Amino acid sequence: MAIFYNSGSLHGTNLRMARFIRFDRAAVDREEMMDYLHFFSPVRISRGQGHPVEEIDSVAEAMVFLRKWPTGRRGPVYQCALNCCSAALSGQMSPEEARKAFTGFARITRLLDDDMMLPAASESMAKVYALRR
Repeated sequence: MAIFYNSGSLHGTNLRMARFIRFDRAAVDREEMMDYLHFFSPVRISRGQGHPVEEIDSVAEAMVFLRKWPTGRRGPVYQCALNCCSAALSGQMSPEEARKAFTGFARITRLLDDDMMLPAASESMAKVYALRR
């Protein structure tokens, strides 16, 4: 939203209104940005048998998951995923690039749900089993 004024100066009421409109626009922009930060398809996290599968479907949810990750298990792959999600939140990276980094983190830590590890139709099952070793 652009605000144009006919007069050369802003007077009391107009200045307060301009500040309110700018503040309101920033809140709308933040909400719109959060909508854009959703992944095209969720990353499915499985913590093992007996635990429900968790679907992470946005950069914000990935950040929450990463921040809860145990400090002693935070390595370079964790740091890469965290950096990518931070970059996506600040608009320096696309949500899909952040999703790829988060998916890599989930795969390395063996949290990625088995359904997400299925190959494309042209790949053989031998390649899938080779990746898991």
